[in-house]
Amino acid sequence: MMNKRNTEHVPEDLVVEILSRVPTKSLARFRSTSKAWNALIKDGRFSKKYSANAPRPRQSLVIMLVDFRVYLVSLDLCEIEDNKVALTRQFNLEDPRSEFSKEVDICNLFHCDGLLLCTTKDKRLVVWNPVSGETKWIQQPKKSYKESDLFALGYDTKSSCYKIIRMDQFARRGAVDQTEHEIYDFTSNSWSVVGVCTNWFYIPRDWSRGVSLKGNTYWLAYDRWGTSVSLIIFDFSIERFQAHSLPHSLRYSGWALSVVREDRLCVLDVYSLDVWMSCKIESTGVMSWSKILTAKANYKFCLWMSFVADEQHKVLVGYNNNILHIVAEDRYMQVNDIGHGDKSYGAFVQIYVPTLVQIQQGI
Repeated sequence: MMNKRNTEHVPEDLVVEILSRVPTKSLARFRSTSKAWNALIKDGRFSKKYSANAPRPRQSLVIMLVDFRVYLVSLDLCEIEDNKVALTRQFNLEDPRSEFSKEVDICNLFHCDGLLLCTTKDKRLVVWNPVSGETKWIQQPKKSYKESDLFALGYDTKSSCYKIIRMDQFARRGAVDQTEHEIYDFTSNSWSVVGVCTNWFYIPRDWSRGVSLKGNTYWLAYDRWGTSVSLIIFDFSIERFQAHSLPHSLRYSGWALSVVREDRLCVLDVYSLDVWMSCKIESTGVMSWSKILTAKANYKFCLWMSFVADEQHKVLVGYNNNILHIVAEDRYMQVNDIGHGDKSYGAFVQIYVPTLVQIQQGI
């Protein structure tokens, strides 16, 4: 075993390479071994390196929101035993206002870099790392909080800090007139009104969750009259909306949006069950796509269902009407028992990548 003196002469890039291949549980123990290692592991650049080196096993780690609680699920995409899926672990979010460690009811959540932005039943916002248990409760926005507000968590690469966007969409005469948005900065712990977008896009409630990719948030959105669909991105570094193209065959069908391999967007046609993965984005905003899967199922899925796709195993996992659906090119399976009773409220699924990164607490 190396002694302390010897480890001081190991190049930092080699230490990073070694630690980035250590299992998460062991990594948590190493944080108490050395102050230098602790600082290194908490660095955001190490977190990205760790995610890149993580093995891609047959099982996928999925996070689910069921009956106001967050669960971690390990799915074997090639075999489900006895038509059951085990909820591997329940994450408990305790209410700091409660004297008896009462759990908070979570209505919605947004995943970004292993952190969860949660909206609670009593209309509060909290950023939560369910692995470490660390939380950051967010003060109310400048404008009054409404249930129709849209929230997303992202990362500003220029200032190296996390931010939250809140959007309030105003409709008039059957069309969206404008979208007001404000930003919460983790460094200053404050909200600031960024501006108003007028007349060019509308994000319906069923698409409001969006997905996070490389620190930015993507949504499917209609034009203000609801006649066409495009892909909207909010860039947290420049605090600006942009539009990108969808696969041509999806423009007049039913859609759902997800992320595959943690570094690509994924779009599902819920009618044909064609799954498309993004390839690259041109400077003009044109995004190229490739079809990775055409699944087959004797079942009619609802629009905008939540799903995850595995490119390697050619499997689609979706949650619809309290049933977990495992769909591939040559097989289809319904998982009726997810270990939480026959009826569940507000459930959805999403790929989850655990992280040890700390939440910025600001000033």
